[in-house]
Amino acid sequence: MAKSTHALHKGEEHVEEVGEKLNWLRAGVLGANDGIVSVAGTIIGVAGATTNTVAIAASGIAALVAGAFSMAGGEYVSVSTQRDTERAMLAKERHELKTMPREEFDELVGIYVDRGVTPEVAKLVARDLTEHDALRAHADAELGIDPDALTNPWAAAGSSFVSFTLGALIPLIAMMLPLDQSVRIGVTIVAVAIALLLTGFVSATLGGARRGRAVVRNVGMGLLTMVVTYAVGLLFGTAVGA
Repeated sequence: MAKSTHALHKGEEHVEEVGEKLNWLRAGVLGANDGIVSVAGTIIGVAGATTNTVAIAASGIAALVAGAFSMAGGEYVSVSTQRDTERAMLAKERHELKTMPREEFDELVGIYVDRGVTPEVAKLVARDLTEHDALRAHADAELGIDPDALTNPWAAAGSSFVSFTLGALIPLIAMMLPLDQSVRIGVTIVAVAIALLLTGFVSATLGGARRGRAVVRNVGMGLLTMVVTYAVGLLFGTAVGA
């Protein structure tokens, strides 16, 4: 006896769920990328001005903490605003369903007709969806919102904080590990280049872009950042030492 379609797909993720997870993963990769570049630029710049290990470490830790909190705070504010907007839109839709149900029903029918469904079938679909859960039907068709899956600002902030911190630790550890001060800048540059190669490759893969171009662009911008900040550090160190 053949299994039902529902049984065959039990536990299988929907396209929307997969897309949401990919978006979160892409955001995490980009957050790590920001951590790598910003902290690498900071410590390379300070290393250009001084060889003092404590000063370099302090600047790197300060850049990591400030950057992680800045990223998390910005993400929290942004996603909170988005969540407030979604709630307001749902409240408006709920009011309209209560005060003008006929007009809302006709609007839902029109949406499905515009998507290519025949008027007769569109009315049947709209009727069934309205009887099951009118708010969800309108939220999905009109607003593209799932009432039970609104964006979570704390989750977004935490994800940004963690991803930035993990990325920032790469150049910081690379700079602090070598005992020989003469090689630590080179070690850091190599570690950063490899890390940016990986984040560029992953982000391009998730976004469906050309990997080679994305990797070159990502690594190139990171190296340019370190070159510029190192030059600034050298100029500052020379001016202070003069």
